[in-house]
Amino acid sequence: MSNIPGVCVSPDKETQKYVFNHTMLRIKDPKASLDFYTRVLGMKLVRKLDFAEWKFSLYFLAYVPEGTDVPTENEANARYAFGREAVLELTHNWGTEEQETTPYHNGNTEPRGFGHICISVPDIQQACARFESLGVNFQKRLGEGGMKNIAFVKDPDQYWIEVVQPGLL
Repeated sequence: MSNIPGVCVSPDKETQKYVFNHTMLRIKDPKASLDFYTRVLGMKLVRKLDFAEWKFSLYFLAYVPEGTDVPTENEANARYAFGREAVLELTHNWGTEEQETTPYHNGNTEPRGFGHICISVPDIQQACARFESLGVNFQKRLGEGGMKNIAFVKDPDQYWIEVVQPGLL
C-alpha cells in the first residue's frame, strides 16, 4: 500500500507509540444510549466524567475482556481509559434528553459527513438475529444492498453502527 498517494511509508519515529484512543458521539439521552451500548452491544462503561460548570457528562465505553478488572481509583482509571485502543466517548449536554427531537446531526443525512462506527462479531447471522429480537433499528440488514455480508444498525441517536464478521469481507 506504499504506492497510494499521500501515504507516508516511514512515519516519524516519535509516532511509533501513539495509540488511537477514542471517537466521540454526542447523545441526547444517556439512559437510552448507555442501555444500547452496554446491554445491546455488550460494551462496558470504563470511565465517567461530569463537568457541572459546563453542564455536560462524558461516558467512555469499550469492549473489556472477560475477567478484566477496570481500575476504579481515579488516576489508574484515567490511565486505563486513555491508554487503550478502541474507546467510544458519549458526550451528553445536560437537558438534551428533555428536547423533543435529537439535537445532533448523525452525519448520514444531508449534508453528509461522519458515517459510522463498526463492531466485529464472531457470528454475524447470530448477532443480527439477536439485534432483531431486541427490536434494534436496522439501516441495512444482512443480504440487502451490494455488500450482502455486512449490516448496519442504528443507536438511539440514529448513529449507524456497521456490523461485520472477520473473514466475510
